[in-house]
Amino acid sequence: MISSEAVPFAKSGGLGDAVSALAVALSELGHDVRLLIPRYYSIARDGLKALEGPMGVPMGDSERWTEVFSALLPNSHVPVYFLDYEAFFGRAGVYGASSSQEYPDNPQRFALLSRAAFQLCRKLSWIPDIMHAHDWPSSLVPVYLSTLERKDEFSNTASVLSIHNLGYQGVYPKEHFPFFGLDWVSFHGAGFEFHDSINLLKAGICSADCLSTVSPTYAREIQTPSYGFGLDGLLRYRSRDLVGILNGVDYKVWNPEIDPHIPATYSVHRMEGKAVCKRALQESFGLPLDPGIPLVGLVARLTEQKGIEEMFGRGFGAIPEVCRSMALQCAIIGSGEAWCEEELKNLSERFPNFKAKIGYDDGLAHLVEAGSDFFLMPSRYEPCGLNQMYSLRYGTLPIVHRTGGLADSVQNYVQETGDGTGFMFDDLTPRALYNTIGWAVWAWYNRANHIDMMRTKAMTRVFSWDKSAREYTALYSRALALGRSRFL
Repeated sequence: MISSEAVPFAKSGGLGDAVSALAVALSELGHDVRLLIPRYYSIARDGLKALEGPMGVPMGDSERWTEVFSALLPNSHVPVYFLDYEAFFGRAGVYGASSSQEYPDNPQRFALLSRAAFQLCRKLSWIPDIMHAHDWPSSLVPVYLSTLERKDEFSNTASVLSIHNLGYQGVYPKEHFPFFGLDWVSFHGAGFEFHDSINLLKAGICSADCLSTVSPTYAREIQTPSYGFGLDGLLRYRSRDLVGILNGVDYKVWNPEIDPHIPATYSVHRMEGKAVCKRALQESFGLPLDPGIPLVGLVARLTEQKGIEEMFGRGFGAIPEVCRSMALQCAIIGSGEAWCEEELKNLSERFPNFKAKIGYDDGLAHLVEAGSDFFLMPSRYEPCGLNQMYSLRYGTLPIVHRTGGLADSVQNYVQETGDGTGFMFDDLTPRALYNTIGWAVWAWYNRANHIDMMRTKAMTRVFSWDKSAREYTALYSRALALGRSRFL
């Protein structure tokens, strides 16, 4: 597996969680799994083992001499290799010094990572059956496999590319192309061309033997103009080789029965601890201590994808109206767009039933999951999403836009019977969001027995990485069977 992120070493979003968890799950099924990521400045050499000798990586203009370090993923037998090249990776951040500005040489940084994967395999005398690339930073791996590396040791190796978020494609000026070491014929032939720029993800989609994304619904959505970000036609063309496999949850980390971050543990059969967590959450955020009022939690990056305009928009935002007109409380953790951070601060001052903390704190995120009654995820699109699955295990009913992995993991409330595990809406508008929160609050006050039934059902849902890993194993077998009949 080749990735720009892998927890606990490097993480900027859900990609790092998914890559490491899948690697461990595959290893536990008996597969020989190894990871390659960059050694960023934040990853100290202390505790890492250096592989003997330098490793040359041929790129377009020269051979780049690198070092490689190794370690094991915690609590596993999965080796992680760290590509050490100070000029590219010896700096702050993963993609940029801040979330708002990426490094202009990212195409070269991650092209080096992709090509280095082949050199590392040679150095280890270990030739894999599958090279599994994750998102645009490693999407040159299937391109190299089908061009410069399609010979000798790798003639029987197949490639899989996982799309964790199609909204990020690695689009850059074509002046970077010569660094890749590919003939200009590949600019069109391997699918790089995108409005006279290079599109790294597009080239990977064209070259990979098989494609996956992180939920079945998202696999269908990205083949439509509304969710395809300009690549829907290509993905429809490759639809026979594209599958959606829902991410799993690491229940060793996200489990209210053993969670060390919360003041009281609890289970579906012993729920008293959830009330303790709710009180602790109210205290932590400075909300009135009221066990009888419904508490809505949110932990999110404050970006357009997460529905911040609909929640906190500078015109009509659903959350200010909710706080003004409904008997509830809101506890928010988030950081991102400056206007939204400022709005959260303003709302915290205006409404006694709304409190927000800017930034991210892992322990506090666990408390929000445990202490809230409802969890808000009104994403414009959500390839998989993990927080809604965490919420289900913690008996915190999700309020979600019916899209992507949210649609695949949450079952809508049936008012007549009390069936379901959350509350869903189809059209992402402030009014629809306002109404759906109102629906959940109505059920809280008028159908308490339904809330209890939904919590029980939610907490017994299992989203296992073992199941996901078995589906990936089937995909790997399919990729190998396809051989070299790839689309170019």
